[in-house]
Amino acid sequence: MPNEKIILAGGCFWCTQSLFKHVPGVVSAVSGYTGGRTQNPTYEEVCSGESGHIEAVEVTYSSVETHGNASLEKILEIFWRDIDPTDPGGQFADRGTQYQTAIFYSTDEQKRIVEESKKKLQDTGRFDRPIVTKILKATKFYPAEEYHQNYSQKAPEHYKRYRIGSGREEFVREKWKS
Repeated sequence: MPNEKIILAGGCFWCTQSLFKHVPGVVSAVSGYTGGRTQNPTYEEVCSGESGHIEAVEVTYSSVETHGNASLEKILEIFWRDIDPTDPGGQFADRGTQYQTAIFYSTDEQKRIVEESKKKLQDTGRFDRPIVTKILKATKFYPAEEYHQNYSQKAPEHYKRYRIGSGREEFVREKWKS
């Protein structure tokens, strides 16, 4: 079976992309933009909120079910544990629709798995508010500029300061400490 793709929007794409760099079965994770009106948007256009795009990461994963490969369920589990799925206004210090959370599926089977995953998370009672992460049909994905790709590896100190300073690190630690 060929590889599959899922697009995950978890606020700042640097943080989402970094989650998948060592996950077995993940072939690639590319930062970019999706869901908007503008063709070939730039970072500046997306940040302005005018393009309608969301910062996202296109995760390509092996769909062959073998030991050591990441399933879509595992990818979603990793994703859910790094976002605040109850915040409709962005993520942590990053505010605006371009930083909202969403999962863009490509197939009916992916949609089913994503919906089950979201319901399972809601049913845990871990969050006091409803899960508002959108589940949407995938649209055109535009890779971000090269300087955004693998940012956590290119500028590890800056990335670490950003992740802590944005409030993401503390939120994740508090919500998932058990």
